[in-house]
Amino acid sequence: MPNPVTDRPYRPLAAAEIQTLTAQGCTAADWSRVRVAEGFDPAAVRNAQFLGDVEIGANRGTVAGDGPLRKPCGIYHALLANCTIGDRARIANVGLHIANYEIGAGACIENAGRIETRPGATFGNGVEVEVLNEAGGREVVLFDRLDSQFAHLVCLHRYRGELVERLIAVAKAEAAKAAAERGRIGAGARIANTASIVDVNIGAHAVIDGATALARGTILSSQAAPTMIGSRVEAADFIIAEGSTVTGGAILAKSFVGQACQIGKQFSSEGSLFFANCEAFHGEACSIFAGPYTVTHHKSTLLIAGLFSFYNAGSGTNQSNHLYKLGPVHEGRLERGCKTGSSSYIMWPCRVGPFSVVLGKHTRTFDTADFPFSYLEALPNGRCMMTPGFNFTTVGTVRDGAKWPARDRRRGEVRRDRLTFDVFSPLTAGRMITGSARMKELVEKTDRAVDTVGLGGTDVKRVLLRTGIKFYRSAIEMYMLDKVLARAERALEQRQPSLAAALAPATDAVYDPDWIDVGGQMMPRRRLDDLAAAIAAGTIGDLDGINAELDAILRCYAEDEWIWVRETYPRVFARSLDELAIEDMPGIADEWRKARKKFLSLVLNDAQKEFDNAVQTGFGQDGTAADAGVDFARVRGDFESNRFAKELKAEIACLADRVEKWKRAATAQA
Repeated sequence: MPNPVTDRPYRPLAAAEIQTLTAQGCTAADWSRVRVAEGFDPAAVRNAQFLGDVEIGANRGTVAGDGPLRKPCGIYHALLANCTIGDRARIANVGLHIANYEIGAGACIENAGRIETRPGATFGNGVEVEVLNEAGGREVVLFDRLDSQFAHLVCLHRYRGELVERLIAVAKAEAAKAAAERGRIGAGARIANTASIVDVNIGAHAVIDGATALARGTILSSQAAPTMIGSRVEAADFIIAEGSTVTGGAILAKSFVGQACQIGKQFSSEGSLFFANCEAFHGEACSIFAGPYTVTHHKSTLLIAGLFSFYNAGSGTNQSNHLYKLGPVHEGRLERGCKTGSSSYIMWPCRVGPFSVVLGKHTRTFDTADFPFSYLEALPNGRCMMTPGFNFTTVGTVRDGAKWPARDRRRGEVRRDRLTFDVFSPLTAGRMITGSARMKELVEKTDRAVDTVGLGGTDVKRVLLRTGIKFYRSAIEMYMLDKVLARAERALEQRQPSLAAALAPATDAVYDPDWIDVGGQMMPRRRLDDLAAAIAAGTIGDLDGINAELDAILRCYAEDEWIWVRETYPRVFARSLDELAIEDMPGIADEWRKARKKFLSLVLNDAQKEFDNAVQTGFGQDGTAADAGVDFARVRGDFESNRFAKELKAEIACLADRVEKWKRAATAQA
């Protein structure tokens, strides 16, 4: 692809132009090495020094500066060494120098100290980050096109030796492409009030304003998704992707920041990876794999040596990876959708199942992967008391499922991380089926006199085992019936000839009882195994091939999900979908309506607790008891007018209409 800055004709300066430049305070070690393009105006170059080979584009007109003010293009009070400047750029008040850079058209650089590229620069590419395990062993090599799926496989699949070797080779090959003798400052980029930029590539339309020091990094940016680096930021050995903001005194060391992330307010990151739409303020991260939508907003929060995604950290959240024995060698996993309460603490190693809530100080190892939607509360002795499935009907879980797609801030054509947002999926439903079987076994074997039982390193009240099984049964049935009904509805709308055809799996669908979450992308284990085998064998040998296969897997998500539902349905309902006739579907629709209504009603009840009298404590300051309710209503509103509650009520009201409409269509076609 032609470079619009360097791949164009430049001519030597005319004698009159050199005379004008000299009169305006400009000097050059060798004027013959200063060349200009058509449209160059020497009047727009003042008090400039030139060393080595310098090319200057057309420099008439103005360029956008900070805010609405437009400033004249040109070069003012700056030393340039071995640089190429595109058309309509502005460079002013550079304290030390700009050396070895290609500067794009319309770029604006003002009040900067040092901007230089040194020999052998790779701009953050090739840096090895000790992610998840601070002591090493899971290093991820940074490169510009890194995504959460690639990083997941490199970091977490060390048991697949040939796969990891191949992936590391791919990463290093990609990183090697970044090596250059000159750095790049993209078209339309703005740099102001920044002391030091060394070995940093800066993408188009990026804004760097007030940063303290940036070294050995890449700032990816585009016009559709500009990246912002703000005041007092210090970053070294880093890559920051398009559309992200790193501001407010943030400190990054050996870190990757994915697309549309927000990092600031003195946050510190070392040896960590953040992927799409993460938010990190005030606290600290050390050796974490922050999958998509990892959110930490509070001071005194330390995330260390953990795997997170779709996660929300309460204030004071903390973990330990060091038991003062063999060093910081421990690691932990909070699977997608987890939350940790204020001042929660977990001593690694631990593994928390999806969409669970962790409360209190946990000093014992546990693994609740088979028990999603659970509450994990620490006992005084540090052991974990688990309430299986209790988080299934909470309003927060339902809101999460709706808000994540709506809060995808990524812009532009390239969205590297592949995301599946579903709360209920073969991943969570499959885990609930396994967890139910484990709880059922305990129910059958445990004496009624026993108060608590052990499960995955946690304690569970025996009487809550049956409750957990019921929660899971409700969730599994609702999810599967919803998928069956959706298929049948589509068949009626499209007037397909038979129900069997509507419920048939796609020919290219892949079934596996186990599903995996690969960096935010859910898929059948078999899909992952096939991909890993192809990479290990060299059948897929480069990044483009890996990305193409992952994209293809994402496109197959719905059909893979459906074949899982088909194959699992008999296990849950003791009847195959192949046995169903169109006459059976009204009954299934009624079952679905009943299950969905029960679920939504429980969520609605949970939401209503946010308006109870107890929640109004403290309202109506200096008034009467009656004033408390008025004050609360004016500040918080009431339950009846709450937007989320109204949406739930509307969905409940529509359930019967949807089922009746479906029944009429089914009867007409029968």
